Amino acid sequence: SYHAVDSSDMAFQMAAKLAMKEGMAACSPVLLEPVMKVEIVTPSDATSKIIALIPQRRGQILGYDARPDWPGWDVVEATMPQAEIGDLIIELRSATAGVASYKATFDHMAELTGRLADEAMNANGKAA
Repeated sequence: SYHAVDSSDMAFQMAAKLAMKEGMAACSPVLLEPVMKVEIVTPSDATSKIIALIPQRRGQILGYDARPDWPGWDVVEATMPQAEIGDLIIELRSATAGVASYKATFDHMAELTGRLADEAMNANGKAA
């Protein structure tokens, strides 16, 4: 509780900082990254290129099928970390003569491990 005489904003900030430091040391924190479900619409003759592109971006292919309302087109479904989606459209359009498109929706959070976790920690000024 706050008392005007013996409490100060600085005291609360220091108490919170110490509590966080002790709490983090006592638990096993992990870094999480958002993973998106991606639906890519591509011409059928470029589907193999798109399927090869997905694992290069740490994605997992869920499946693909012909698009019933568009003959000669396929829909590829995959999950992919959000960090890998930023310039995805450039590679998709390059692989499909500029005609592929995609939509991405949030799917889940996944633990970030290894080199990527180390890079994220170092980018924020923290030792891994």
